[in-house]
Amino acid sequence: MSDRLCTVLLYSDDPQVRDQMRLAVGTRPAPGLRVEFVDASDYAECVRLVDDYEIGLMLLDGEASPGGGLGIARQIKDDRDDAPPTCVVIARAADRWLAAYAEVDATLVHPLDPVTTGATVAELLRSHAPA
Repeated sequence: MSDRLCTVLLYSDDPQVRDQMRLAVGTRPAPGLRVEFVDASDYAECVRLVDDYEIGLMLLDGEASPGGGLGIARQIKDDRDDAPPTCVVIARAADRWLAAYAEVDATLVHPLDPVTTGATVAELLRSHAPA
């Protein structure tokens, strides 16, 4: 049986943060699941990538500037009926209430733990997989 390939959109204005997210997820976050990445550094690029690719998950930096991941998550969910699942990386666990308001599917806290990150990404990709 071959692995299922999913595309994960990484958003941050900081390329080092995107690299940290990429490393924490890895290319095989769970058995039977392979991940490829596309990168965005602003809102317009996020929208273009969601339009151009079959995005399985958006992994967004909640601390990005000027557009934070929470705002981008909420905007894409408001604008699209087919918005991909979202996971926002936040600086403080106390910000989870903001994530709930933004209707994100999951949150992770900086610094990213590879085990937790991989498990969260795999669960989101599996639970939101097309039928």
